[in-house]
Amino acid sequence: MARAIERIERDLAMLEEALRAIAAELQSAYTIYLTLLGEAVRKQLILASYHLCTQGYPENFLKLSLNQRQKLQQAIRKLGKEIAEELLTYVNGEVEEVKADIDTPDSDLPSIEDEADKEEEEEPIAEDLGLEKPDSSNPVELAKWQSSLEELTQQALKKVSHDANVLLQQAGILPKKIPEPILEAAAAASEAAAEIMPGPPNLLNLVIEIENEQDEEDSSLTQIMAINLRLGEIEFADATLASSRKQIRNILVQLQKLGREYQKKQRERSIAEAEAAWRSSWYED
Repeated sequence: MARAIERIERDLAMLEEALRAIAAELQSAYTIYLTLLGEAVRKQLILASYHLCTQGYPENFLKLSLNQRQKLQQAIRKLGKEIAEELLTYVNGEVEEVKADIDTPDSDLPSIEDEADKEEEEEPIAEDLGLEKPDSSNPVELAKWQSSLEELTQQALKKVSHDANVLLQQAGILPKKIPEPILEAAAAASEAAAEIMPGPPNLLNLVIEIENEQDEEDSSLTQIMAINLRLGEIEFADATLASSRKQIRNILVQLQKLGREYQKKQRERSIAEAEAAWRSSWYED
Protein backbone atom coordinates (compact mmCIF):
# COMPACT_ATOMS: atom_id res chain seq x y z
CA MET A 1 0.00 0.00 0.00
CA ALA A 2 2.87 2.35 0.86
CA ARG A 3 4.40 1.67 -2.56
CA ALA A 4 1.06 2.45 -4.23
CA ILE A 5 0.90 5.81 -2.44
CA GLU A 6 4.50 6.58 -3.42
CA ARG A 7 3.69 5.80 -7.04
CA ILE A 8 0.66 8.10 -6.96
CA GLU A 9 2.80 10.84 -5.40
CA ARG A 10 5.33 10.49 -8.23
CA ASP A 11 2.54 10.73 -10.78
CA LEU A 12 1.20 13.85 -9.08
CA ALA A 13 4.66 15.42 -9.07
CA MET A 14 4.97 14.80 -12.81
CA LEU A 15 1.53 16.29 -13.42
CA GLU A 16 2.40 19.36 -11.34
CA GLU A 17 5.54 19.87 -13.42
CA ALA A 18 3.47 19.63 -16.61
CA LEU A 19 0.95 22.10 -15.17
CA ARG A 20 3.71 24.58 -14.38
CA ALA A 21 4.90 24.35 -17.97
CA ILE A 22 1.34 24.90 -19.26
CA ALA A 23 0.92 27.85 -16.88
CA ALA A 24 4.07 29.49 -18.25
CA GLU A 25 2.87 28.87 -21.80
CA LEU A 26 -0.55 30.33 -20.98
CA GLN A 27 0.90 33.47 -19.41
CA SER A 28 3.19 33.97 -22.41
CA ALA A 29 0.23 33.51 -24.78
CA TYR A 30 -1.84 36.04 -22.86
CA THR A 31 1.03 38.54 -22.87
CA ILE A 32 1.14 38.31 -26.66
CA TYR A 33 -2.65 38.40 -26.94
CA LEU A 34 -3.11 41.43 -24.68
CA THR A 35 -0.32 43.29 -26.46
CA LEU A 36 -2.08 42.70 -29.78
CA LEU A 37 -5.47 43.46 -28.24
CA GLY A 38 -4.25 46.77 -26.84
CA GLU A 39 -3.12 47.92 -30.27
CA ALA A 40 -6.33 46.65 -31.89
CA VAL A 41 -8.51 48.41 -29.30
CA ARG A 42 -6.60 51.65 -29.86
CA LYS A 43 -7.23 51.45 -33.60
CA GLN A 44 -10.89 50.43 -33.26
CA LEU A 45 -11.57 53.21 -30.73
CA ILE A 46 -10.22 55.78 -33.16
CA LEU A 47 -12.14 54.21 -36.06
CA ALA A 48 -15.41 54.12 -34.09
CA SER A 49 -14.90 57.74 -32.96
CA TYR A 50 -14.20 58.79 -36.55
CA HIS A 51 -17.37 57.11 -37.81
CA LEU A 52 -19.45 58.57 -35.00
CA CYS A 53 -18.16 62.12 -35.58
CA THR A 54 -18.28 62.08 -39.39
CA GLN A 55 -21.34 59.93 -40.12
CA GLY A 56 -23.24 59.68 -36.86
CA TYR A 57 -23.18 63.34 -35.80
CA PRO A 58 -21.39 65.30 -38.57
CA GLU A 59 -23.29 68.54 -37.83
CA ASN A 60 -22.22 68.51 -34.19
CA PHE A 61 -18.61 67.79 -35.10
CA LEU A 62 -18.57 70.64 -37.59
CA LYS A 63 -19.69 73.04 -34.85
CA LEU A 64 -16.41 72.50 -33.02
CA SER A 65 -13.52 74.84 -33.62
CA LEU A 66 -10.28 73.47 -35.03
CA ASN A 67 -8.73 73.60 -31.59
CA GLN A 68 -11.67 71.74 -30.04
CA ARG A 69 -11.49 69.04 -32.71
CA GLN A 70 -7.79 68.59 -32.10
CA LYS A 71 -8.32 68.41 -28.34
CA LEU A 72 -11.03 65.80 -28.80
CA GLN A 73 -8.87 63.71 -31.11
CA GLN A 74 -5.93 63.99 -28.73
CA ALA A 75 -8.10 62.86 -25.81
CA ILE A 76 -9.38 59.87 -27.78
CA ARG A 77 -5.84 58.88 -28.72
CA LYS A 78 -4.85 59.12 -25.06
CA LEU A 79 -7.72 56.84 -24.05
CA GLY A 80 -6.54 54.27 -26.59
CA LYS A 81 -2.96 54.47 -25.36
CA GLU A 82 -4.02 54.09 -21.73
CA ILE A 83 -6.18 51.04 -22.33
CA ALA A 84 -3.35 49.37 -24.25
CA GLU A 85 -0.99 49.93 -21.32
CA GLU A 86 -3.61 48.84 -18.79
CA LEU A 87 -4.31 45.52 -20.49
CA LEU A 88 -0.69 44.46 -20.17
CA THR A 89 -0.64 45.10 -16.42
CA TYR A 90 -3.30 42.43 -15.92
CA VAL A 91 -1.23 39.50 -17.09
CA ASN A 92 1.77 40.77 -15.12
CA GLY A 93 -0.24 40.97 -11.94
CA GLU A 94 0.11 44.74 -11.57
CA VAL A 95 -3.56 45.50 -11.11
CA GLU A 96 -5.02 48.96 -11.17
CA GLU A 97 -8.19 50.59 -12.41
CA VAL A 98 -8.48 51.70 -15.99
CA LYS A 99 -8.14 55.45 -15.62
CA ALA A 100 -8.81 58.16 -18.15
CA ASP A 101 -7.09 61.33 -17.02
CA ILE A 102 -7.82 63.61 -19.91
CA ASP A 103 -5.85 66.80 -19.54
CA THR A 104 -7.85 69.33 -21.52
CA PRO A 105 -8.82 72.91 -20.68
CA ASP A 106 -12.43 73.31 -19.55
CA SER A 107 -12.91 76.15 -22.00
CA ASP A 108 -12.19 73.84 -24.92
CA LEU A 109 -13.33 70.43 -23.68
CA PRO A 110 -14.59 69.62 -20.09
CA SER A 111 -12.53 67.00 -18.25
CA ILE A 112 -13.80 63.46 -18.11
CA GLU A 113 -12.75 63.31 -14.45
CA ASP A 114 -15.53 65.73 -13.49
CA GLU A 115 -18.09 63.29 -14.79
CA ALA A 116 -16.40 60.31 -13.16
CA ASP A 117 -16.56 62.01 -9.75
CA LYS A 118 -20.36 62.12 -10.02
CA GLU A 119 -20.67 58.37 -10.37
CA GLU A 120 -21.81 56.63 -7.22
CA GLU A 121 -19.91 53.46 -7.87
CA GLU A 122 -16.56 52.84 -9.49
CA GLU A 123 -15.92 49.81 -11.63
CA PRO A 124 -14.50 46.91 -9.59
CA ILE A 125 -10.73 46.83 -9.72
CA ALA A 126 -8.72 43.76 -10.57
CA GLU A 127 -7.95 42.95 -6.94
CA ASP A 128 -11.69 42.63 -6.24
CA LEU A 129 -11.90 39.97 -8.93
CA GLY A 130 -9.17 37.88 -7.33
CA LEU A 131 -6.59 38.40 -10.07
CA GLU A 132 -3.40 37.48 -8.31
CA LYS A 133 -0.51 35.23 -9.13
CA PRO A 134 -1.86 31.66 -9.02
CA ASP A 135 -0.12 28.51 -7.85
CA SER A 136 1.03 27.40 -11.28
CA SER A 137 0.81 23.73 -10.30
CA ASN A 138 -2.82 24.03 -9.19
CA PRO A 139 -5.28 23.67 -12.10
CA VAL A 140 -8.16 25.18 -10.09
CA GLU A 141 -6.17 28.34 -9.35
CA LEU A 142 -5.01 28.56 -12.95
CA ALA A 143 -8.60 28.31 -14.20
CA LYS A 144 -9.70 31.02 -11.74
CA TRP A 145 -6.85 33.29 -12.85
CA GLN A 146 -7.73 32.84 -16.51
CA SER A 147 -11.42 33.50 -15.88
CA SER A 148 -10.64 36.68 -13.91
CA LEU A 149 -8.31 37.86 -16.66
CA GLU A 150 -11.07 37.47 -19.24
CA GLU A 151 -13.55 39.33 -17.01
CA LEU A 152 -11.08 42.16 -16.48
CA THR A 153 -10.57 42.47 -20.22
CA GLN A 154 -14.31 42.79 -20.77
CA GLN A 155 -14.56 45.39 -18.00
CA ALA A 156 -11.70 47.38 -19.52
CA LEU A 157 -13.48 47.50 -22.89
CA LYS A 158 -16.72 48.51 -21.17
CA LYS A 159 -15.02 51.30 -19.23
CA VAL A 160 -13.07 52.73 -22.15
CA SER A 161 -16.29 52.73 -24.20
CA HIS A 162 -18.05 54.60 -21.38
CA ASP A 163 -15.19 57.07 -21.00
CA ALA A 164 -15.11 57.73 -24.73
CA ASN A 165 -18.87 58.35 -24.79
CA VAL A 166 -18.62 60.77 -21.85
CA LEU A 167 -15.80 62.53 -23.65
CA LEU A 168 -17.91 62.86 -26.78
CA GLN A 169 -20.85 64.11 -24.73
CA GLN A 170 -18.72 66.76 -23.06
CA ALA A 171 -17.49 67.85 -26.48
CA GLY A 172 -21.07 68.28 -27.67
CA ILE A 173 -20.98 65.44 -30.19
CA LEU A 174 -23.29 62.98 -28.42
CA PRO A 175 -26.58 64.14 -26.90
CA LYS A 176 -26.20 64.79 -23.18
CA LYS A 177 -29.54 63.19 -22.30
CA ILE A 178 -28.67 59.60 -23.11
CA PRO A 179 -30.13 57.43 -20.32
CA GLU A 180 -27.17 55.47 -18.95
CA PRO A 181 -29.23 52.35 -18.04
CA ILE A 182 -30.48 52.11 -21.63
CA LEU A 183 -26.95 52.32 -23.00
CA GLU A 184 -25.76 49.68 -20.54
CA ALA A 185 -28.63 47.34 -21.37
CA ALA A 186 -28.09 47.77 -25.11
CA ALA A 187 -24.34 47.19 -24.71
CA ALA A 188 -24.95 44.03 -22.64
CA ALA A 189 -27.36 42.67 -25.25
CA SER A 190 -24.87 43.47 -27.99
CA GLU A 191 -22.04 41.70 -26.17
CA ALA A 192 -24.20 38.63 -25.51
CA ALA A 193 -25.01 38.29 -29.20
CA ALA A 194 -22.80 35.67 -30.81
CA GLU A 195 -23.07 37.08 -34.31
CA ILE A 196 -21.38 40.20 -35.62
CA MET A 197 -23.79 43.11 -35.31
CA PRO A 198 -24.97 44.85 -38.50
CA GLY A 199 -23.64 48.31 -39.26
CA PRO A 200 -20.28 49.87 -38.35
CA PRO A 201 -18.26 47.80 -35.84
CA ASN A 202 -17.98 48.74 -32.16
CA LEU A 203 -20.91 51.16 -32.28
CA LEU A 204 -24.35 51.00 -30.72
CA ASN A 205 -27.13 52.24 -32.95
CA LEU A 206 -30.54 52.42 -31.31
CA VAL A 207 -33.72 54.47 -31.20
CA ILE A 208 -34.93 55.68 -27.80
CA GLU A 209 -37.82 57.78 -26.55
CA ILE A 210 -36.78 60.98 -24.75
CA GLU A 211 -39.33 62.94 -22.73
CA ASN A 212 -39.60 66.70 -22.87
CA GLU A 213 -38.63 68.26 -19.51
CA GLN A 214 -41.34 70.96 -19.79
CA ASP A 215 -44.07 68.56 -20.87
CA GLU A 216 -43.79 64.96 -19.66
CA GLU A 217 -46.50 63.88 -22.05
CA ASP A 218 -44.51 65.23 -24.97
CA SER A 219 -41.78 62.82 -26.04
CA SER A 220 -39.87 62.13 -29.20
CA LEU A 221 -38.06 59.19 -30.76
CA THR A 222 -34.36 59.87 -31.09
CA GLN A 223 -31.74 57.79 -32.86
CA ILE A 224 -28.64 57.38 -30.73
CA MET A 225 -25.22 56.21 -31.81
CA ALA A 226 -22.56 55.50 -29.18
CA ILE A 227 -19.23 53.72 -28.88
CA ASN A 228 -19.43 50.10 -27.72
CA LEU A 229 -16.16 48.21 -28.11
CA ARG A 230 -16.91 44.49 -28.49
CA LEU A 231 -14.22 41.86 -28.09
CA GLY A 232 -15.75 39.65 -30.78
CA GLU A 233 -15.76 42.45 -33.35
CA ILE A 234 -12.25 43.54 -32.45
CA GLU A 235 -10.93 39.99 -32.89
CA PHE A 236 -12.91 39.53 -36.11
CA ALA A 237 -11.25 42.58 -37.64
CA ASP A 238 -7.70 41.49 -36.77
CA ALA A 239 -6.47 38.15 -38.12
CA THR A 240 -3.31 38.17 -35.98
CA LEU A 241 -5.34 38.81 -32.84
CA ALA A 242 -7.80 36.06 -33.76
CA SER A 243 -4.90 33.66 -34.28
CA SER A 244 -3.52 34.58 -30.85
CA ARG A 245 -6.92 33.86 -29.31
CA LYS A 246 -6.95 30.46 -31.00
CA GLN A 247 -3.57 29.69 -29.46
CA ILE A 248 -4.97 30.47 -26.00
CA ARG A 249 -7.93 28.15 -26.63
CA ASN A 250 -5.56 25.34 -27.59
CA ILE A 251 -3.54 25.81 -24.40
CA LEU A 252 -6.74 25.82 -22.33
CA VAL A 253 -7.75 22.48 -23.84
CA GLN A 254 -4.41 21.02 -22.65
CA LEU A 255 -4.88 22.63 -19.24
CA GLN A 256 -8.35 21.12 -18.84
CA LYS A 257 -7.05 17.67 -19.77
CA LEU A 258 -4.17 17.88 -17.29
CA GLY A 259 -6.55 19.26 -14.67
CA ARG A 260 -8.82 16.25 -14.98
CA GLU A 261 -5.87 13.86 -14.70
CA TYR A 262 -4.58 15.76 -11.67
CA GLN A 263 -7.93 15.64 -9.88
CA LYS A 264 -8.23 11.93 -10.67
CA LYS A 265 -4.78 11.26 -9.15
CA GLN A 266 -5.63 13.32 -6.08
CA ARG A 267 -8.74 11.20 -5.65
CA GLU A 268 -6.67 8.01 -6.01
CA ARG A 269 -4.26 9.28 -3.35
CA SER A 270 -7.09 10.11 -0.95
CA ILE A 271 -8.58 6.64 -1.41
CA ALA A 272 -5.21 4.91 -0.95
CA GLU A 273 -4.43 6.95 2.17
CA ALA A 274 -7.90 6.29 3.61
CA GLU A 275 -7.51 2.54 3.00
CA ALA A 276 -4.11 2.58 4.70
CA ALA A 277 -5.51 4.56 7.63
CA TRP A 278 -8.39 2.08 7.99
CA ARG A 279 -6.01 -0.88 8.11
CA SER A 280 -3.67 0.80 10.56
CA SER A 281 -6.48 1.49 13.05
CA TRP A 282 -8.46 -1.75 12.64
CA TYR A 283 -8.22 -4.52 15.18
CA GLU A 284 -10.30 -7.62 15.92
CA ASP A 285 -12.35 -7.75 19.15
